[in-house]
Amino acid sequence: MTDPVRFLAAFSQALSTVGLYGDEHPATVRSGAAAFERLQELQGSRPQLQFTFLAGEVLFGSESVPELEGWEWSSRFIHAGIERIEFTAAVTLEQLERFLAQLAVRLGIRSGSSTDLWQMGESEIRFGLVTLGTTPQVRPTEAQLPVVTLSYSLREEKETVDWLHQEIQSGAKLPMVEADAVVRSLSIAMHAEQAMVLPLLELKEFDQYTTTHSMNVSVLAMALGEFLELGGATVRALGVAGLLHDLGKVCIPRDILIKPGKLSEAERNVVRDHPVVGARMLLASPDPMHLAAIVAYEHHIMIDGGGYPSLHDARGAQYASRLVHICDVYDALRTNRPYRQAWESERAVAYIESRAGVEFDPSIARSFTAMMRKWDRRVALVPM
Repeated sequence: MTDPVRFLAAFSQALSTVGLYGDEHPATVRSGAAAFERLQELQGSRPQLQFTFLAGEVLFGSESVPELEGWEWSSRFIHAGIERIEFTAAVTLEQLERFLAQLAVRLGIRSGSSTDLWQMGESEIRFGLVTLGTTPQVRPTEAQLPVVTLSYSLREEKETVDWLHQEIQSGAKLPMVEADAVVRSLSIAMHAEQAMVLPLLELKEFDQYTTTHSMNVSVLAMALGEFLELGGATVRALGVAGLLHDLGKVCIPRDILIKPGKLSEAERNVVRDHPVVGARMLLASPDPMHLAAIVAYEHHIMIDGGGYPSLHDARGAQYASRLVHICDVYDALRTNRPYRQAWESERAVAYIESRAGVEFDPSIARSFTAMMRKWDRRVALVPM
C-alpha cells in the first residue's frame, strides 16, 4: 500500500469514527491520531499535498492512484462539493481534528448545521469545488482554490498520436499501450491543475485535423462521461473510443482529406468507408478493443437511422457511439475546414440542440448542451 493510500484509508476511517462517536470519544481520538501519523509520513518529504477526487478515480498531485479506482469516498466527497483537498504546509493534530469534524458535517455523517462549521480562513488545509473563473465566489465555510489556466502543451501527446497514425499507415498493428497512455495523460491534463479544464487543441493547418480532432473528441467524450457520472472505467473507455473513432481516416489519401471543393462520388465512397476500415483495425489489434471498434463503426449513424454505414439492427447505434457522435460533430463544427470557417461554440451547441431526436440521441444531446453551457469557461484552447 502506498503512502497516499495509507493516509486516505486512515483519513476516511477517522471520518467514519467522528460520525459514529462524536468528537470526544476515545475511538475518535485514536483514529484522528492515526490519520495524523499517516499525514506526517506523507508530508515528510513534501509538505504541500493535493488530492483530486474524480468519478471513480483519485489523483495525488498529477498522478492517478490505481489502488483507489472506484473508491466509494470519492463519490461521497464529490456529491458534498469537495472535488479537491490541499495541504499547503505541515499541519497540527488539532487542525486535522477540526478539519475532520468540518468534513463530517459537510458529508452529513455528523449532526450539525452550517453555523457550526469551522471558518477555515487562512488555514494550511483547503478544500472545495474545482472551478474556473475570473471572479470566483468564496464560500464562507471553505477556502477557495485559486483560479488557474492550463499549463500543459499536449505536444508530446499529439506527437504520440501522429506516431500511432504513421504506424497504422505502414501496416503495423495498433499500439494500444501508447493509445491508452495518451488517454490517461489527457485525463490528467483535465484535472491536474487547480481547475477542471477541457483542453481542446487549436488547429493551425488542416493537415493536422485527424490528430487534433481525435484528441479533442477524446477529451469531450470523457468530460461528458464525467458530467453524466458514468464511473471512472466507463469514462476512460469513452476516452479511448473517442481517440480512435476516426482511425480509418489514416488510410484515406491526403488529397481527398484536404480537398477544398465538392468530393466526387468515388471520393465520397472512400470517405464513407472509414468507419468500417477503422473498426477492422481495432478488432485486428493484439488486444482487440471491442467498444472502440463499435464506436468507430457507428459514430456516423444518426438516431433516425440515417448516416452511414447502414445498420440492420433495429436498436440502432449503441449508447457510446451516440455519445461520441455528438462530441465528433461539435468539434468538427468548431474547426476551420477547407470549405468553411469554424463556428462559435454557442452556434455549434445550438445546432446539436436543434437536431436532437433526428440526428442525435435527445437525452445525450440535452446533457451535452447543458455541459457545454455550464462548463464553457472551462474550455482551454491549446495552440499547436
